[in-house]
Amino acid sequence: MSSRSESAPRTVSLVTLGCARNEVDSEELAARLTASGWDLTSADDASVVLVNTCGFIQAAKQESINELLAAAESGAKVAAVGCLAERYGAELAGELPEAQVLSFDDYGNIGARLDDVLAGRRRPAHTARDRRTLLPISPAERQPAPAALAGSPLDPAAPAGSPLDPVAPAGSPLDPVAPAGSPLDPAAPSTPWITGVGPGGGVFRRRLSGGVVAPLKIASGCDRRCSFCAIPSFRGAFVSRRPPEILAEARWLADSGVRELVLVSENSTSYGKDLGNLRLLEEVLPDLAATPGIERVRISYLQPAELRPGLIEVIASTPGVAPYFDLSFQHASGRVLRAMRRFGDRERFLTLLDQVREKSPQAGVRSNFIVGFPGETAADLAELELFLSDAGLDAIGIFGYSDEDGTEAASLPDKLDGAEIARRVEEFASLADELMSQRADSRLGEDIDVLIEEETGDGRYEGRAAHQAPEVDGVTTVTSTGRLAAGDMVRAVVTGSDGVDLIASAILGGVNLR
Repeated sequence: MSSRSESAPRTVSLVTLGCARNEVDSEELAARLTASGWDLTSADDASVVLVNTCGFIQAAKQESINELLAAAESGAKVAAVGCLAERYGAELAGELPEAQVLSFDDYGNIGARLDDVLAGRRRPAHTARDRRTLLPISPAERQPAPAALAGSPLDPAAPAGSPLDPVAPAGSPLDPVAPAGSPLDPAAPSTPWITGVGPGGGVFRRRLSGGVVAPLKIASGCDRRCSFCAIPSFRGAFVSRRPPEILAEARWLADSGVRELVLVSENSTSYGKDLGNLRLLEEVLPDLAATPGIERVRISYLQPAELRPGLIEVIASTPGVAPYFDLSFQHASGRVLRAMRRFGDRERFLTLLDQVREKSPQAGVRSNFIVGFPGETAADLAELELFLSDAGLDAIGIFGYSDEDGTEAASLPDKLDGAEIARRVEEFASLADELMSQRADSRLGEDIDVLIEEETGDGRYEGRAAHQAPEVDGVTTVTSTGRLAAGDMVRAVVTGSDGVDLIASAILGGVNLR
């Protein structure tokens, strides 16, 4: 490995691993770096490679480590941020001296942190801690007045007076109230970032990829205590973003060409509880759907135990909101779910799905499931199989259980060996493929609304229907005699299927329905 020049330019390549929430974090990091004078470029040309890591499960952690090692082999300086970096801190730095390990607390000064990395000034990595302890236990006490956040550890903005200060002098390049229509106007399509977004103002964002679909973060953290999950310990307690901030970012995304917003968080059904309104999501969704230029709003990460009738009604019946339910069931055996510190069972989950389909018969439903949890029996697997066979889910993810450091489940007895867990994953993944294909077949003859994302040639276009989330739920190929473009919303009739994917024919005149 050859090291790049000591006088290397301030160029950085940003690599994102993991979920859509990480994508948003990377875009905020990208804009902060741009604002502090760093140039974003490809890994081949970068002086520093910044890897936004994932720390969810063992496979994701290993992928992150491999990416960091590969970046170091390129000769660039390397820094690690994100969940793996936050979760392990100094421990990771000791095991991986090739990378500077940074914390979430470094994000506000990320430009200066990378200056240190580029200059070879190694900073001591943080000591990992349970970030849930940083905020009050009571959700209502987590939201100080916006003015109280300035300069505090909870303020996502950089220190006052810095190049990232959200209250930069009027008329400066960072003034958030630059003249309308100017290159600095946050509502202008060409603006690479948005100001005034986030609990304390000053969260910037720069899109790192094009396309007509973009994630929009509505909250961070999680208050649930699932026995298998470590995410709350390093992502922290649940904190909602205020509606004006979310709506402002939605308008900016629409102006930049986005047509579908995918709302992301660790637990979207909790949105608003720390703002004194447990029904706030029901109020915000119609406003987001009414954003000029936005064709569809999709909500993800719903907790079945918190899914209330009013929210079902809004998701199922609001124009512009996809009737799509991303429900985190995780299992269907009541006994296993209790050991997971979760609620429900096969009968309750089927009743919930009946309530959803009573409001929207064509609603899309996806869920993930863990097999091989400690103590899982043949009877538990039979419950899961029966549920999957009856549920009619559009998308099913099957994951094998793995011990996660610091979780309750890691200390449970009756662990299954890796070979048996792998066997169960294979068995249920095969069942899931079969059931998803059957569900796709059942949509033959349905009229669907497809958001076009790209032309594939010969009068064919690829897009997604309301029941298909990006990257995880399959796609729809639309044939059309008329010319279509990315961002068009097309009414089409389903004429065939291929696994989870659909084939549809555009209905004459059914373009841009809203």
